[in-house]
Amino acid sequence: MPHIYNAPNIPLAKHAFFGRKGGVSKGIYNSLNFNYRGNDKPENLSRNLDIIGAYYGFDGSRVVRLLQAHTNKSVYIDKPSQYQIEADGVVTDQTGIILGITTADCIPVLLADYKNGIIGAAHAGWRGALSGVVENTIKLMLERGAEITEIAVATGPCLQKANFETKDDMRDMFIAQSNDNQQFFTQIEDGRYLCDLEEYVKHRVKLMGINNISSSGIDTYSNPDLYFSYRRSCHQNLIKQAGDFGIELSTICL
Repeated sequence: MPHIYNAPNIPLAKHAFFGRKGGVSKGIYNSLNFNYRGNDKPENLSRNLDIIGAYYGFDGSRVVRLLQAHTNKSVYIDKPSQYQIEADGVVTDQTGIILGITTADCIPVLLADYKNGIIGAAHAGWRGALSGVVENTIKLMLERGAEITEIAVATGPCLQKANFETKDDMRDMFIAQSNDNQQFFTQIEDGRYLCDLEEYVKHRVKLMGINNISSSGIDTYSNPDLYFSYRRSCHQNLIKQAGDFGIELSTICL
């Protein structure tokens, strides 16, 4: 069975942040892997998608897969699409579509206004988060008829502050956006900081006027049995080819 984290503020049957367990992939991808850019077998990736689809009563062809690129681009779709659209946020108001976002330390963000029938998902690495991918996804939901007071936002398992070490160059970019962003960095020595990106995303969502927010607080890095982690794989010298590592999928549907 897949390992799943469910947020408390989104209906249980309508979403799931999947971990790495419960799939068919082998080796470094063991076992519920969705990295089509790596060297996992295509048939394994296809079977893993079917596992996700079955969770919602569909087959894997209903799972949306974007060409994620750490951008701030969010798109509206009205039919399932796999590996055709380059974006890091996606919105729909159509049933029978499972929005999917892949991560391996970045923050998976699920968004829902079930009163008005609008859902979204966003891939928020630090570059995408800083450049507004979550805000752009919210704006697109509003354009499609969502109400700001009805939107629930949930962040899933990601790289937590204790293991998110960074340097002056990244921190400076956040401070350039707003001096308020200093609060998300804790200095550990000269030129080195710990970054709380999950709290930053929560802060940015609140600035949009949304208060219904949940954060998982689950660290991908320190839970190797349950989650893939790009940073952990780098530290353990498991990545032999650029882009070749396991990633997990987070999903939501109407």
